[in-house]
Amino acid sequence: MAQAELLKFSNDEGLAEIFIPVREFVCTGASAPFDHPHVFLDMGSETEIVCPYCSTRYRFRAPD
Repeated sequence: MAQAELLKFSNDEGLAEIFIPVREFVCTGASAPFDHPHVFLDMGSETEIVCPYCSTRYRFRAPD
């Protein structure tokens, strides 16, 4: 079975933190051409993670 493609998030506004509805995703930094290497991030059982490239803090917020 094919695995679903992960959501990609970017931080064009330069926010310190972004709330997202998933725990596994890809951070792209900003939109091209200002992106960084696309990196897979997995929060596991935690509720937040910081991208090692752009230092954006992603926080999990369950969808309503």
